[in-house]
Amino acid sequence: MSLVFSDVSVEKGGKTIVSDVALSITEGQLTALLGANGAGKSELVLALAGVLPVTRGEIAIDGASITNATPETVRGHGIAVVPQGHQVLTKLSIDDNLRAACSHSTATVQGNLDYVYGIFPELAERKGQLAGTLSGGQQQMVALGHALMLRPRFLALDEMSLGLAPLVVHRLMAVVDELVASGTGILLIEQFTDLALKHADYAVVLGRGGVAFSGLPETLKQNPDILKSTYLSE
Repeated sequence: MSLVFSDVSVEKGGKTIVSDVALSITEGQLTALLGANGAGKSELVLALAGVLPVTRGEIAIDGASITNATPETVRGHGIAVVPQGHQVLTKLSIDDNLRAACSHSTATVQGNLDYVYGIFPELAERKGQLAGTLSGGQQQMVALGHALMLRPRFLALDEMSLGLAPLVVHRLMAVVDELVASGTGILLIEQFTDLALKHADYAVVLGRGGVAFSGLPETLKQNPDILKSTYLSE
């Protein structure tokens, strides 16, 4: 089963940001989405989330179109997005942050809480603490936990490592690997290309608003000039 972008173009503020992007995210695999700042990576994820309009092309899950669907509809299809910036509800506790993400029955909410706390025991130990008082790494765990409360089939992570210490990044990537191993399809936007390629099954590079490369991570590792030329051309 897969989540597929077919020749997708995205507009923001009346300006086309990305054009004719084709990529797919498969359950149980990690697709790395790379590119220089301003290449349109975040905008592509926001279009998937139903926040920005797709002006051409189609986004489909298991063959069913979700192009320009509402955020609620997108989540209903088992797709969760963790946007850039450790976004949490700062005046709510960790527990209430996680509960706010789930609209299911009380029993399901508790089951999902147990699931998230099992992944992040660090959060379980301080579930009553206000999210705004947490470190950046802990807030990112809450943001990821927020998405995992949906038990998503597909998960898009936008610059998860941004501003975090290497030890925290290692901890979060271990969770990502566990999710992939359990069958979740991951789309990872990552500033550290070596980190992304180490964990990826497939890689897509955006350049000048479109796809500059699509293929196996090993190809980029063996041909660093592909990435270098893409980043320098922006």
